[in-house]
Amino acid sequence: MAPSIQAASVVNCHDMVTKTDGSSTVQVAAGGVDTSEKFAPSVWGDFFVTYVPPISQMRERAEQLKGQVRQAFKGGKDAMTVADALTYVDTLERLGIDNHFREEIEEALSLVHAEQVETDGSNSLHITALKFRLLRQHGLWASEDVFDKFREDQGSFSESVGSDPRGLLSLYNAAHMTTPGEVALDDVISFARGHLEAIKGNVGSPIAEQISRSLDIPLPWFTRRIETMHYIDEYEQEGVYDGMLLELSRLNFNLVRILHLKELKDLSLWWRDLYETVKLPYARDRMVEIYFWTCGMLHEEEYSRAWILFAKVFGMVSLLDDTFDVHATLEECHKLNEAMQRWDANEVSILPEYLHMLYIKTLGNFKEFEDALEPNHKYRMAYIKKAYKLSSQYYLREAVLSSKKYRPSFKEHEEISIMTSGLPMLTLVTLMGYGDVASQEVFEWVDRVSGMVRAGSQVTRFLNGMSSYKLGKHKKDMPSAVECYMIENDSTDDEAMAAVAALLENRWRILNQVTIEIDRALLPAAEVVVNMARTNEIIYLKGRDAYTFGGDLKDLVTALFLNPVSL
Repeated sequence: MAPSIQAASVVNCHDMVTKTDGSSTVQVAAGGVDTSEKFAPSVWGDFFVTYVPPISQMRERAEQLKGQVRQAFKGGKDAMTVADALTYVDTLERLGIDNHFREEIEEALSLVHAEQVETDGSNSLHITALKFRLLRQHGLWASEDVFDKFREDQGSFSESVGSDPRGLLSLYNAAHMTTPGEVALDDVISFARGHLEAIKGNVGSPIAEQISRSLDIPLPWFTRRIETMHYIDEYEQEGVYDGMLLELSRLNFNLVRILHLKELKDLSLWWRDLYETVKLPYARDRMVEIYFWTCGMLHEEEYSRAWILFAKVFGMVSLLDDTFDVHATLEECHKLNEAMQRWDANEVSILPEYLHMLYIKTLGNFKEFEDALEPNHKYRMAYIKKAYKLSSQYYLREAVLSSKKYRPSFKEHEEISIMTSGLPMLTLVTLMGYGDVASQEVFEWVDRVSGMVRAGSQVTRFLNGMSSYKLGKHKKDMPSAVECYMIENDSTDDEAMAAVAALLENRWRILNQVTIEIDRALLPAAEVVVNMARTNEIIYLKGRDAYTFGGDLKDLVTALFLNPVSL
């Protein structure tokens, strides 16, 4: 999220190196900072502003196929084995069409979960691991003991497991649904990863590509929309596949892609007007990357309104964050926060003139959001405004600490960065675009910054901290999580990076645990938190910062939005 990006972009003018960012070249110092004190321009320019989205004629066929799939499920469910049901659910999810068959999936998994006796597939590592992963991902408990039958008497896995690529991959992905304290699954992850690393160059498609993706980001942490983009091509290579599901997936992917392109054009026009009106050239121009973030978080087109709200608020808070981080004096930071707390256009005069339009446009856009809400959803805006104001307060707090060159303890850093990660506020913004399923109880739960929201925020900040330590950060930024850990524990940079990576994994385990334990009424918010964390894994993959350096994301944006899937 915008506030979580302690950008690798503005520092002292010595020890220069060059980082190429798409179409632009950014001169950066060893600390990773742009000496012009400006971020690189958007790698997309006005491409999507002038882009003409295609028109679709595919929806009628897609609707027809949905009906046929439902009929096939109803007609075959009585003869469906446990292995059949699990494979069916996994296929629907990885093909990105599960949102059309929620009732069928819930029914299938309920039958699997209620099955007390292992029947078909009991000796299949792949099916055992698939059952474990799917049940836990859907909030149903599955015991880690299910893997004991694949171990020898001494506790190590049998030799046959190491020679089963598909089973190993399923085992590796399933083990990442572990919760805090499940030590046995640590050994499973280590075992499976070691064997997958050893065999990845000796297996064919599509398992080779799937192994590579999972070794980068395990499937439970991976962005759904990108997995679908890959899996559509891989599914028919698996030998036995359902042609009806594949056709529906291709149609669905293209229908959603066309909607994405239309929205991307509309958002680019909105953003161009905003960016040119506020005239803050020091701030990041990243609407395409923001929209990618949005679509990675929610892959279902029914959440189109949430995509738009998320993208617009993300864009505005990014301008706010960059003002606090890289440009405003401390006095200006205090005035900006004071104005944000008052939330009154008549108070604009307390701000320096260059911030007038940012303030006016922010309040104006929020008024438009509120006016568009249904009468029974108007209450939501109070939560959004409160969270936005709180973000400003924490940005100011960072600016004050930075001006004093204060080095926070690791715990202090965690507490501040949970709020400056942006995840609590942007979760509320996303839910504002939901229907009645996002009740006031859901908004209260997020507003309290529950344990799950904290864990999701920490995933964001730990990823960001490792990235900013690797790339360097702005001279006004507080120390990153890695730096705080090094200072507090007198450790080397490698030790600190390993420690923060371990903490990151622990927060994923907390997310897993809460997904299983949470009240089902709160699931809409829980899913948003987990999906935001998944998208952050893509943004910060291998220590990059693909928001600040948009060129790092350009190929993926092209593949996701501009390359149609063959029908």
